[in-house]
Formats: sequence, C-alpha cells, structure tokens
Amino acid sequence: MGLAQAPETAGGPTGDEWADGLFAHQHRSVAYKLFVPRKNTGRRRPLVLMLHGCSQNPEDFATGTQMNRLAQAHGFLVLYPAQTRHANAHRCWNWFKAQHQQRDRGEPAVLAALTQFVMSVYDVDPARVYVAGLSAGGAMADILGRAYPDLFAAVGIHSGVSAGAATDLGSALSAMKSGRPGTGERPPMPTIVFHGDADSTVHPRNGEHVVAAALAGHRGASHTAESRTQSLNGRSVTRRTYADAYGRDAVEYWLLHDGGHAWAGGNPEGSFTDPSGPDASAEMLRFFLAHPRTDRQTAFAA
Repeated sequence: MGLAQAPETAGGPTGDEWADGLFAHQHRSVAYKLFVPRKNTGRRRPLVLMLHGCSQNPEDFATGTQMNRLAQAHGFLVLYPAQTRHANAHRCWNWFKAQHQQRDRGEPAVLAALTQFVMSVYDVDPARVYVAGLSAGGAMADILGRAYPDLFAAVGIHSGVSAGAATDLGSALSAMKSGRPGTGERPPMPTIVFHGDADSTVHPRNGEHVVAAALAGHRGASHTAESRTQSLNGRSVTRRTYADAYGRDAVEYWLLHDGGHAWAGGNPEGSFTDPSGPDASAEMLRFFLAHPRTDRQTAFAA
C-alpha cells in the first residue's frame, strides 16, 4: 500500500474535520487535505477524490468548488491531494507523460494508493468512490477512471483532456490548443463532462473527445436526450445524455455556452471559477451517487 503520516485534524464549529496528511507510495509522496463531515448516515460513506488544476492547491480548490459544503449536507468524504512544484513547476498533474498514464505507475499509482488508504482508515463504501478534476486534474481523473475501474465508480471531468491524448509536452500543447482524441481501451465507466465552448486554455473540442472516449467504453451506448436551459445566474447550457446498451444513463455532457476555463457555479473566492453556473459540483454529486460501482467495471480490471 504505502506509508502515511496520521492525518492531523482541525475541527470547525460544525464538528467537521479538515485534516492534513502526507502519504508515500513507490518512492513518491503526496500531501493532502481530507474533509470528514460530522454528518453520518449510519452507513459506510462515499468518498470523492478531487484533483486540482495547474497553479491551484487543495485549499483553493475546495474553496472554489464548494464540494465540502455538499459533503456537509450529504455526509460524504472529500480527498484533495496536492501536486508539488518539485513534480511539476506549475503544480499540474503530469497527465501528458506516458509514465503517468498507466495503472500501478507514477502519479496514478500514488493517487490510487492514497484513495485506498483513506478508504481503510475511514470505512468508506468501496462501491461509492469517485474522482473529479479540473483541467490537468480533469485529465488525470480520466486516466484514473480508465486505469482503476475496480476502484472508482464514476468520473467527473471539467475542462479536461482525454486520457492518452498526449505523451509529451509538445503533444499536450497541441491537444490543449486544438483538441486531440485519446487512446487506449476504455472500461464501462460512468462519466460526466463539463466544458465551456469559449475555453481558450483547453480547446472545447477536448470535451467532445472525452465524451467520445467514454462512450467507446459503453459499447452500444446511444444518445437519449438533449436540452438547452439557463442556469439561475443566466448561463446558457446544452446538456446531452447517453444511455448504455442496457438503457441506463452512462454519460452526461454539459456544454457551457460562452463559458471559459473555470469551474461552473464555483465560488469566486477560489481561482478558475465561474459563479454563473450551472453548479458543476452539485451535478457531479448527483451523477456520482446514482452510479455505484458495478461488477462489469470490476471485471474489466481483472
């Protein structure tokens, strides 16, 4: 598994825990923040792994996404690993390097092992473990979903790039500029995608590639519905849903019209957020909790 420093917890006025920890695995170490809400439903609780974008850190990402607020209301745990400047000068997860795109290697290995460590310490429900990320974190979330379908039940990707779309810095810049499809076999992983059609940092075509790759894992998936609505704060959104061959919702794609490179519905006190909505955190949580891990996902990893 790995070596871990016992989390140092700080209790707030609500009785929730906001813990700091350090975890080591395969000669790599990662600091993290863990939110443990006081609310407990009496059952084993879900866990959401949240992967920040470049130049962000766990505190900033938690503030911007407001995922801890949802965790307070619904009683799930939220885990925020921190990328280091030593690993990447801009604190980006190294999604574009081949050694960080595979199961049991590099950053995917340490992030999966950290998730398993927290699961063991806090008695997490193994069928309800999810991963979400923004930008570089979204790209790494897609990699984790592909590499560990026996660990993660569903994936949320905001303004990210499809797993396997790049293998070095040059191809990464090309993907971000104009969009590139991913590569590799895909598990039947429930996936929810958000992308702004005015994103000048990660081209919107990447969102389409993420969706296409997710659908490839659900053989026989089909487009079932499309709607165009406005969020409470006026953002126009097109939402597309796709069902798998069994008729179950499998993939959602939220195209944010005039949306830039920012977490939709986020708190402006955090970086890379757009309070115009829709609330990406709430919609991801809804999607996640409707998709516990299935035997088909576990069999894919065997």
